[in-house]
Amino acid sequence: MLGKKGVMVVGFSNFAFLESSEPQLRRLGVLAERYFSEDPNTCNIKLRQFSELVAQLTASRFGLTVESTDSFADILRRLKYECNLPREVGDLFHALRVNGNRAAHQNSDDFASALSGLKIGRQLAIWFTRTFHDSTQKFGPFVPPQNPKDVTETLLAELDRLKEELVISLTDAERHREAAQRSEIERQSASERAAAARSDREIWELLAEEAEKDRHELVKQLQSVQQLATAKDAPSTAIVTGLARDAANQINLDEADTRVLIDQQLRDVGWEVDTKVLRFASGSRPMKGRNRAISEWPTASGPSDYALFCGMVLVGTVEAKRQNRNVMEVLRQAERYSVGIKLQDGELAEGGPWGEFKAPFAFSTNGRSYLKQVETLSGIWRRDLRDNDNPAEVLAGWPSPRGLLERLSVDKNAAYRDLAAQPFDFGFPLRPYQRHAIEAVEKGLIENRRTMLVAMATGTGKTKLAIAMLYRLISAKRFRRVCFVVDRSALGEQTEREFTTTKVVNGKAFADIFGLKGLDDAIPDDETRIHICTIQGLVRRVLYAADEADAPSVDQYDLIVVDECHRGYLLDREMSDTDITFRSQDDYVSKYRRVLEYFDAVKIGLTATPALHTTEIFGLPVFTYSYREAVIDGFLVDHEPPVRIGTMLSEGGIHFLREDPVDFIHAASGTIQSATLPDDIDFEVEQFNKGVITVSFNRAIAQELTNFIDPSLPDKTLVFAVTDAHADIVVNELRTAFRNAYGALPDATVQKITGKVCRSDHRDFPLCRSAIQHVDGQATVHL
Repeated sequence: MLGKKGVMVVGFSNFAFLESSEPQLRRLGVLAERYFSEDPNTCNIKLRQFSELVAQLTASRFGLTVESTDSFADILRRLKYECNLPREVGDLFHALRVNGNRAAHQNSDDFASALSGLKIGRQLAIWFTRTFHDSTQKFGPFVPPQNPKDVTETLLAELDRLKEELVISLTDAERHREAAQRSEIERQSASERAAAARSDREIWELLAEEAEKDRHELVKQLQSVQQLATAKDAPSTAIVTGLARDAANQINLDEADTRVLIDQQLRDVGWEVDTKVLRFASGSRPMKGRNRAISEWPTASGPSDYALFCGMVLVGTVEAKRQNRNVMEVLRQAERYSVGIKLQDGELAEGGPWGEFKAPFAFSTNGRSYLKQVETLSGIWRRDLRDNDNPAEVLAGWPSPRGLLERLSVDKNAAYRDLAAQPFDFGFPLRPYQRHAIEAVEKGLIENRRTMLVAMATGTGKTKLAIAMLYRLISAKRFRRVCFVVDRSALGEQTEREFTTTKVVNGKAFADIFGLKGLDDAIPDDETRIHICTIQGLVRRVLYAADEADAPSVDQYDLIVVDECHRGYLLDREMSDTDITFRSQDDYVSKYRRVLEYFDAVKIGLTATPALHTTEIFGLPVFTYSYREAVIDGFLVDHEPPVRIGTMLSEGGIHFLREDPVDFIHAASGTIQSATLPDDIDFEVEQFNKGVITVSFNRAIAQELTNFIDPSLPDKTLVFAVTDAHADIVVNELRTAFRNAYGALPDATVQKITGKVCRSDHRDFPLCRSAIQHVDGQATVHL
């Protein structure tokens, strides 16, 4: 294994275990090791090729089709969100990809990153082997490669540490073999060693040629693997996902490798960082206009693993541990760093010190991405040290420099004093219950609530409530940037109009006072105070970012208001062509919740009908104003008893028999095609106009409605449809039924209303409107 002076014995490799199962991966791993001592740049490039091949093979084994034109980043994104690739595995891929890109484009000869890359690459190979080949296979310690000629003291110390760990791990028999190999090398003459070196080079050259040939055969190999993964007797996706999770839990990174991952995570959100270079002992100091994470900053409690500086100002101390350590537990150490950190004049942030603390924020991490199931062992733990009552909180990612400065500028106590002094006077009348709702939210903020739910009956003015509430919170400087979330583009456009036209104070609308961004703006700027987004847009930005560094920072918003938050669980709502699609309701719920949990923000949900899932995210309502209360108070008019219309089809359903000829709509082309059914199919009323189109059912309902609606009266009727196409059928059948019953009527008597309808003329309202909405998944007629 190790020869004279720690030289790796010829023929041994940290990737040797791949020989029988994945020889192509083994060749790339061996080549990376070979280049380490002479050319760390090429070593990192080979490791990138190695990790890309692991990603391609992993995707194929999950049954995904991988094309030669697919980028590495695209494959990783698909693995992450189509195959539930464990996030800690994704971090390994990301680190090797970024290091390889840096080596290819910046030509950086960095032995330290190459050594870390070899160790991380081996952990990735072990994960792959345990997931797809042998979950019980045992692996020994990492064997350090040959020392480079121009080795730094830091790198030499790391290599020596790895060698000591290796020696300690050896059994007596392995130590005897090691000594015999070392003696044999020392006994060889110079000519024999030279001949061995020539033979060694020939082996590397042959490996390089074989690796190049493998690249041309890759497409065939991936297709073969993908076919095996999708065969009938292949393990289910759930089983493979479970094996991948179990293998990920066994990833074992030492503190040095963990710091490499943490460096990349900090770099992705805008920090200048390099644990091995940007060190206090190397003379690194804060600089104006630079956001630096300086490692090993001295404190009275030992060096802080990182000290975070925005310009010349200290904003945080960090305790970083290896991946298997409890993160929440070590946060106290970061707090001790904040007490004893050694600073120069001008490095203390405005407002400090805060009691005994010189840094406003303390952080702890072990480099492991946030996973709710093991919350104390993952994520970024943070405590705001400016108030002793502030609790420790876990974040899904690192805060950005801009985000930390924005949070530092927020004085909660001053904001609460301002809110207490502000009048409830606006350019529109605020009803008593709306004021009570706002007061309930502000009380919750004072109590440090991070999630709140406001339940108010439909029609009681939740949008006006939101405008008044957000004006107060932003003008008092309690929050700097708010994301107002809707579940459809039409609602987003409606909300933007309300914020743009509703006068708030002094004859000015909200958008005239504060910066407002609508659906057309994907990213808020520094002056944005309200950003209106669809949940689908947030999913795209957070979960489907082209690169980890392209995802928004967790502190992009400090308040998120979700309008009609119960709708986050209805999959049969109207979606535009550009909206993200979801595999199932569970998939949608999962992404909806993950996006909300991603941001380090207070979350307020607005709803008329709190559901179980809604309260699981936002908690029980802090304020409720029911439909019955609104009727009693005179703000809503009570409805008449419902009339239920039944038909033979709605009672008995629709049934097709085996070998019946049917017409169906081809989803991809939209064309009508014919087919013969291979089996019996039954449709209940809940599936009408969704899974099966039945014009006769809609005709019967339209004809029955003529008995309840008199076109000579001023009353209006809304008919709710399940889809845009269903609304067209309803409009046509209603027009025909009313003309048959009452004679000639203009087409405008019955109109389809969607979010895209022209709003320029509100003078002439039709008798009936077919509106695309949903009530408990059924098409419902409102009379």
